[in-house]
Amino acid sequence: MALRIATCEIPDILELESDLFHDERGFFTEFHNAQAARELGFDQTFVQDNLSTSDRGVLRGMHYQNPPHAQGKLIRCVTGAIIDVAVDIRAGSPTFGEYVMRELAAEVGNALWVPAGFAHGFLSLRDDTRVMYKCTAHWDRDAEATIRYDDPEIGIPWPFEPSQVNQKDLDAPLLSNADNRFTYDAE
Repeated sequence: MALRIATCEIPDILELESDLFHDERGFFTEFHNAQAARELGFDQTFVQDNLSTSDRGVLRGMHYQNPPHAQGKLIRCVTGAIIDVAVDIRAGSPTFGEYVMRELAAEVGNALWVPAGFAHGFLSLRDDTRVMYKCTAHWDRDAEATIRYDDPEIGIPWPFEPSQVNQKDLDAPLLSNADNRFTYDAE
């Protein structure tokens, strides 16, 4: 199976796309192939898989975990479609407060790699949308943090107003007031 990896506007975020094989039954694709990814320079160890189901208009985000429990996430739609967004929250980064936005759809076979140091969220575009996340660290309640999905300083242009956002996400602070322990490492 062919895997393609493209760098996004913020180079630390990657879009991965794998071939879909269609027949009368539907389609088949590999969600993640560590060997193929490693050959293309994407070498991550995943320790936890998460699955969420959302109807159209549900917004989840913008979430992250602070160090030492920071998570990288590989996000892909299993059914349906989302607008997926990652915001650079690394203090001192030349792209601090900027975002990458992609539509991820099951029938396209694309995924977004969101490394640690980015807040992540998505808006469901269809009913019964299922999103799979492969995570590089386990969930830790004490490390969990959130920023506002509609922070005017970030200015994410969601395609429509969400119909459902949970209270924790509505009460989240703006990025300028967030519990954010990430700093940019220029390497």
